[in-house]
Amino acid sequence: MGADNNVGTIRSIYAAFEQGDVPAILDTLSEDIDWATETSSTVAPWYGVRHGKDEVASFFEQFGSTMEVEEFTPITFAVSDSDVLTVVRMRAHNRATGKPVAMNLHHQFTFRNGKITYHRSAEDTAQVEAAFKE
Repeated sequence: MGADNNVGTIRSIYAAFEQGDVPAILDTLSEDIDWATETSSTVAPWYGVRHGKDEVASFFEQFGSTMEVEEFTPITFAVSDSDVLTVVRMRAHNRATGKPVAMNLHHQFTFRNGKITYHRSAEDTAQVEAAFKE
């Protein structure tokens, strides 16, 4: 598996995310996946480190039940033999408050034997925290 295959996998994950196809995303992950949106904030239920496919499925459930995505556009990809780094433009709003967020997400994916073993996401937590305020 090479860099081109890894980018193809990430593109397929993003397409599956837009379609709400979590099982397709989980199929690309290793059993021991280490997945996180790292932040010191705890306001969003999807924040924090998760291990294993069941916990990643919970991440998507928590995100999807909280936020309505309006735009999710990959802007750029940087690759090496084992890593894919992306910038994704996202616009969404909090389902409970209606408050919007618009930001660039930064994602890191690490591959081993064709599966994603590690994922980290960075986002504008100040916007997310504001979207949760009533």
